[in-house]
Amino acid sequence: MIRIGMLSFWHLHGKDYAKASQDNPNTQIVAIWDEDATRGAEEAERYGADFHADLNELLARDDIDAVVVDSPTNIHRDVIIAAARAGKHIFTEKVIAATQRETEEIIREVDAAGVAFVTSMWRSDEAYATAIKEIIDRGVLGEITELRIRDGHPMGLPSKEFPNGFLPPHFWSATEAQGGALIDLCHPVYLVSQFLGLPSTVSAALGFHTGHEVEDNAVVTMTYPSGAVAIAETSYISAFTPFSIEAHGTLGSLVFSIDGIGEMVARHRDPEVAAAGAASTTGPTGLLRVRSAQLSDQWEEIELPSGEWPKAFEKWVSHIEAGSTAPQNVALASTLSSIIEAAYLSHSTRAFVDIATLEHAS
Repeated sequence: MIRIGMLSFWHLHGKDYAKASQDNPNTQIVAIWDEDATRGAEEAERYGADFHADLNELLARDDIDAVVVDSPTNIHRDVIIAAARAGKHIFTEKVIAATQRETEEIIREVDAAGVAFVTSMWRSDEAYATAIKEIIDRGVLGEITELRIRDGHPMGLPSKEFPNGFLPPHFWSATEAQGGALIDLCHPVYLVSQFLGLPSTVSAALGFHTGHEVEDNAVVTMTYPSGAVAIAETSYISAFTPFSIEAHGTLGSLVFSIDGIGEMVARHRDPEVAAAGAASTTGPTGLLRVRSAQLSDQWEEIELPSGEWPKAFEKWVSHIEAGSTAPQNVALASTLSSIIEAAYLSHSTRAFVDIATLEHAS
């Protein structure tokens, strides 16, 4: 049995990982710490765990093997490093940290401790991500010239039930969150780096439709030495955003989408339909289409592997049980931090940012 300490429920996904801990027969929540003592005590009562107002007190316990970190982004560095020095295995919500320097400091401490360290970037574990990566690496599309990935949800938009949107107020804090939609809903960014690696330059345009101090939508463009351009789009304020990936190359193109796909897809819900409670219609789900000179001159639909794939939390548990680490996950998370830092720097300076100019840990 792997005995777990939950380190904060600041992030919405904290409850998801607590449930994952409960559902996994090999894990058990033993104790909880939270920088918000009231919230932490409530969650401890909910899960029948001990509450510690002092982080070091929890980390000093011999009966805790691993921790799940869902604290505010601005204290990730201190919390994760403390856990690593205490010899605890660590699972954390993206991003590791908002700067490359802090990320490298964290990774250095984790490596020195020899613990299993995994960052939750769940879209990187999906069957379509594996399939698309293989297609790109096999050269089916030739040399990649453009990659575009889009994701979004409406949780920042007001509704009758949530006049201020579904997201908690602290998600809009520049101090605690250190960013908005881009840093939290960064799935397109790490998928770009999963498929193409670390870019050379980064530029970003951020939107503030809801008037908060952090962005509610963002577009990041990345360039590569090969001449390829990648575009990552993310949003808190889109009513319907079919998650989609387009990859275009010198020999072919690939199109993937969830929640509807086609040469052209339209989705709507008018007020009368919504009032009646009817669900809006979508096109076929989860199709991966490829057209390549290496295959044929027609669009081909590729069937993705079926069944449940292990999620990041399950992979973390497996690493703990096997006494192994997750270097690919750590490398991807490090690249993510670099791009995120460069994107915010680009927004503040209104200029392209060369990744090589970012500050590294000493």
